Amino acid sequence: MRVLAAALLVAFAAPAFPQTAPPASAETARERWEKLTPEQREALRQRWQAFQELSPGRQAEIRERLERWRAMPPAQRDEILALWKAFRQLPPDERHDILQLFRRFREMSPERQAQVQSIFQKLVQSPPEVRQHYLENLRTWRQLTPAQRESLKESWQKRHERP
Repeated sequence: MRVLAAALLVAFAAPAFPQTAPPASAETARERWEKLTPEQREALRQRWQAFQELSPGRQAEIRERLERWRAMPPAQRDEILALWKAFRQLPPDERHDILQLFRRFREMSPERQAQVQSIFQKLVQSPPEVRQHYLENLRTWRQLTPAQRESLKESWQKRHERP
């Protein structure tokens, strides 16, 4: 499940990360630059400019994440990239909902984070109709008052109590 957390971290710092693993050869930066298409070079320039505009603290955080990324085994990076691609293929409203959950995730206890990681992984891997149903339920839940939520929790617990 730590891989999922790393995938989320990569996802939210994506402009600072390569979309593929770095080359295994001893190519120089100049050689790699020269192999890029003009569009790739421009995208890289824009990413660099955006990075330069970040605060020094945010730059340090991104550099640290990049070092962790580079230290990961290739199989783990591949898994993270697959999760990232799956996330990017979700409809914008679903991605938005997931991003909102992730913001709250950072403030949760480690135990609660483990539960959310499991739910997120199931959500991303589930068929679109299952994801849609889950997200509709989530939207409905968020519209309830605290008293209504508590009432539903109690009702659910009573129905699922073991005799």
